[in-house]
Amino acid sequence: MHLALLAGAMVALLALGYRFYGRFIARQFALQAGAQTPSHRHADGVDFVPTRPFYLFGQHFSAIAAAGPIVGPILACQQYGWLPCVLWIGFGVIFIGAVHDVATLVASVRHDGKSIAEVLRVHVGRPAWLMMSTFIWVALVYVIVAFTDVTASTFVTGDAETKDLMRFNQGGAVALAALLYLGLAMVMGIIERFLKWPLWLLTIIFVPATVGCIWVGTQYSTLLILPWQAWIFVLLGYCALASVAPVWLLMQPRGYLGGFVLYAALLIGVIGIFFGGHSIEQPAFRGFSASGGSLFPFLFVTIACGACSGFHGLVCSGTTSKQIDKETHCHPVGYGAMLLEAFVALIALATVMIVATSTDKPGALYAKGIGTFLTQIIGPEHRTMAITFGAMALSTFIFDTLDSATRLGRYLLQEVFAAPSRLAAVGATLLTCAVPLVFLLMAGQGAYALFWKLFGTSNQLLAALSLLAITLWLRREGRRYWFTLAPCLFVASITLTSLVLQIRELAAATLGSPAWINAVVALVLAGLAIAIGVLGVRAWRQPALPVTVSHG
Repeated sequence: MHLALLAGAMVALLALGYRFYGRFIARQFALQAGAQTPSHRHADGVDFVPTRPFYLFGQHFSAIAAAGPIVGPILACQQYGWLPCVLWIGFGVIFIGAVHDVATLVASVRHDGKSIAEVLRVHVGRPAWLMMSTFIWVALVYVIVAFTDVTASTFVTGDAETKDLMRFNQGGAVALAALLYLGLAMVMGIIERFLKWPLWLLTIIFVPATVGCIWVGTQYSTLLILPWQAWIFVLLGYCALASVAPVWLLMQPRGYLGGFVLYAALLIGVIGIFFGGHSIEQPAFRGFSASGGSLFPFLFVTIACGACSGFHGLVCSGTTSKQIDKETHCHPVGYGAMLLEAFVALIALATVMIVATSTDKPGALYAKGIGTFLTQIIGPEHRTMAITFGAMALSTFIFDTLDSATRLGRYLLQEVFAAPSRLAAVGATLLTCAVPLVFLLMAGQGAYALFWKLFGTSNQLLAALSLLAITLWLRREGRRYWFTLAPCLFVASITLTSLVLQIRELAAATLGSPAWINAVVALVLAGLAIAIGVLGVRAWRQPALPVTVSHG
């Protein structure tokens, strides 16, 4: 089968989903352009900042589109074949993933910019809120663990073959380019904040400069060669600093520039898929069982963010809702960005589908695939830079999620302990970074492979719990709620089955090993989810609690 034909069908499906089902979902919330949003009500220049939709879309998209929609689909394709992956990504994102994202964004905006855990507290009670907060924080730890390892591993790829005599270290090139990109984003943030340059001028200066960072990385690829352990400390140190920095200094400009890197990767993927003349080399279906477990439920949790992600709800209700300028922007930012992430997952699938056999890890496969597509534009003689760009795009996806996840963990702990001070923010940030550091040093390089199934499971179960909170809110407002209840029940059945299967591994695991930790954490998460579900059913049956919800 030709790759372009499949991709064309997928694009048509996503476009129809946005046009029809996306608009239907938006109408259920009766979004109002004139309603006052939290970004205006609580504007402080740090967390609550009214932001233009195009600027915010780039930041939001780069925050949610991390390693999940790249690593997950590639792993799933290698185990189960491409057809189940395409079906779950295409239909799952339209009817579940994008619905979850826009619903949590609107719910947070209507609840004064509070987190999804706070929405649950309002409609179910404090015990459910505490359990949900604990669940979210643990899920965030697994996000940070998985993505920090993937990024650090990208930075230590090692020497690559070149046609000249110059030594080229691919990992060093990506690391230098990534750090230069972060520094460039800070410069842009400072200029926009204090010099008030127009966005068009910043764009034509800093977007090409981002490409320049990639070129510099290829020219000085041996300047930043560090061991994996060192990069773990550097990356988590960056997360800690970024978590407490004002959003205008790093998060917004980094997200905006990163959005262009990701858009470029998407464009390159489109050109490679539709004009590269590639055929699908991988089998459509490999079977119902694989080394990673049975297709149900592990296909769904392995693909993770490519179709549905609870982490997106944390971004929507943790940072994006505090920057939404108008309620009507929730539809393109929330629903639209998730559909675009599904296309990112399709491009990731394409990078493995065009290869008959490969033992490469997902990150290396993606970098080589994007590099292959890019050489169709710039020529095969520039393959070194092309592959560096592919790896840089992957690290850009991940950087944006890493600091967002750390900031969200910080927000959550401050909410739980009612500690809004800057000192508390520092303490909450350090704790959010310290636990992943211990996990990573204990598990060693390749930790993402050990923690991926539980990461995907906790991530999607979080989506189910978020949809439960939103369903209760909609019911109490007298609105339709079937479009959130149905995906809630479906995703809950998948993820709870996955947790049970992972808990069964506890008996055979060595005490204190990563497998043992995974099984214990799976047991805790299952207990929390079931308890929250029971409290949700009780709240459903009881008279409505007194609520204070902002409608602008």
